[in-house]
Amino acid sequence: MLSFLLCLALLIGGYFVYGKIVDNTFGPDDRETPAVRINDGIDYVVLPQWKLFLVQLLNIAGLGPIFGALTGALWGPIVFLWITFGTIFAGGVHDYFSGMLSERNEGASISEITGIYLGGGMKNVMRVFSVILLIMVGTVFAVGPAGLIQLLFSNAGFTNILSSKMMWLIVILIYYFIATFISVDKVIGKIYPVFGICLIFMAVGVAFGIFTNSEYVIPELWSNFRNMHPAAIQTPVWSFMFITVACGAISGFHATQSPLMARCMKSERQGHMVFYGAMVSEGIIALIWAAAGCAIYEGADLMAMGGGCPATVYDICKKTMGSVGLILAMLGVIACPITSGDTAFRSARLTLADWFKLDQKSYANRLKLCIPVLGIGAILGIGNALGKIDYNIIWRYFSWSNQTLAMIVLWTASMYLFQQKKNYWITAVPATFMSAVSSTYFLLGTECLGQFLNKFEIVDGKKTLVAYNTIVAYPIGILFAVLLLFIFIRATKKQAAKA
Repeated sequence: MLSFLLCLALLIGGYFVYGKIVDNTFGPDDRETPAVRINDGIDYVVLPQWKLFLVQLLNIAGLGPIFGALTGALWGPIVFLWITFGTIFAGGVHDYFSGMLSERNEGASISEITGIYLGGGMKNVMRVFSVILLIMVGTVFAVGPAGLIQLLFSNAGFTNILSSKMMWLIVILIYYFIATFISVDKVIGKIYPVFGICLIFMAVGVAFGIFTNSEYVIPELWSNFRNMHPAAIQTPVWSFMFITVACGAISGFHATQSPLMARCMKSERQGHMVFYGAMVSEGIIALIWAAAGCAIYEGADLMAMGGGCPATVYDICKKTMGSVGLILAMLGVIACPITSGDTAFRSARLTLADWFKLDQKSYANRLKLCIPVLGIGAILGIGNALGKIDYNIIWRYFSWSNQTLAMIVLWTASMYLFQQKKNYWITAVPATFMSAVSSTYFLLGTECLGQFLNKFEIVDGKKTLVAYNTIVAYPIGILFAVLLLFIFIRATKKQAAKA
């Protein structure tokens, strides 16, 4: 339990100390913000700081810090280190710069920002990459809460339409269409505070339930500093844990969400609390859920439960809070993905609008983008509900592309800092690290190149992974990261020479 408390203290201290260093490095000032200058009443709307923070938190806190952290608990308390230091030195930095660079560039989408600092070629790559990622996120965050609501009503004894996953999926998709289409302050700005109360209640309730029940003991990090995953051979820490626990440490998806609030800020000086602060809050949520997974289950039992899944979340809420807090806690968990799913589709609309220069004041232009974006999401979601598309496959592709996007955003921020003659190492170091993580997983993941590089055997008539080709993947991953750092430094020297 002491290691958990130390990590919690580090997260809180990180906000006040390192978060302030990051803020001072960027140097917010009193210039007029896009929300004030443009203010179109649709996407550019001034919101109060408390609402900016809460909406940003709910935008980014989807299933990742809950499902991802619970799955991360399979590796044991070693996951605490990734959540803590990943949040402070990578995730918080990533979210802050993605938001503030958008604010400095008329609230532009992350793909357009990348083009400004890394060139037109990378901008086009990011446009396609961002839209695909956002549609996958929206789909994941529609299917996940639909399953949670179904489970909630099924366990309550309902056997009618209320316990139908398909029905709840359709309801969520209809809500997503409304939230994607109308003004940001009409739905998102009004209902998120309510969801925020549920989210806070859930986190505090689970933590309180663990601390007050002597049956649950959070294992100490120093006594369990190893890979405790029941299938350790199939799930090495590097880089599978770093990919699995994405949103609770660093997530490229957040960079697609930050421009939403960058378009609603009255002052640049709100960035520290809104962007860095929201990421630290998400890290705390992830730390609580990871601790709950480690304290309540043995690794094999957690794996049998399915790791991070609706059944595990329901079971933890029931064990830590009982029937009294169960409903509100489940609503908090359901609110997390829903309030990320709607803004994921909204971000996809805005990314396409920036791409094709479509004015979003027009109802017709918004419909042109909402219909195909939500249509693709509906096809993927309904396909999963009908058993035609594997949810885990969607999640794995989302996880890898998510961290790859984070890598690109950090390199973008590094180039910005260089051009501004500021300390670019605060972004270049995590960018290098995430480059190694993403490239190594791409070589090892069975949904990526791992299906060709790893060793498989036929066991009981099924193709089974026997060993990862780490001898090849690890060195290549590290060399790829070093290569990107070399390319970045070379580019900075060329720019310096021209200046």
